[in-house]
Amino acid sequence: MTKSKFAISVHILTLLTSVKEEWLSSEYIAGSLNMNPVLVRNELSNLKKNQLVESKEGKGGGVRLAKAANKITLGDIFTAIKKNHIFGLAKNEPNPKCPVGNQINRHLTDLFAEVDQVVEEQLHAVSLGDFQERFEF
Repeated sequence: MTKSKFAISVHILTLLTSVKEEWLSSEYIAGSLNMNPVLVRNELSNLKKNQLVESKEGKGGGVRLAKAANKITLGDIFTAIKKNHIFGLAKNEPNPKCPVGNQINRHLTDLFAEVDQVVEEQLHAVSLGDFQERFEF
């Protein structure tokens, strides 16, 4: 889930970066993502809660970036959407009588935390503005 939420959030914020100070509706953003506006509004709510976007109600309203794109890192976006580790544990509970099974989840959780840290550090090195420059408009 983290992977798709990250992609959706980066798409939304890159779109907002490309239109500068304009207010975009969730319907317009949904059209770019080719997804339901309700799902877009859910993501926008989280981005607003994490102070990455701001919103305005009424005619001419919508959402826009809350700060300059060069002040937002991809790591900020990742932190905003991340609920769990990038990787997840198996749904089944390992056999506690097995010498591997009784330790695997603890060691995997430690490994996942290390992976998350490396990913976050890498993403914090790239601003949304830098990422947006990859696009041709």
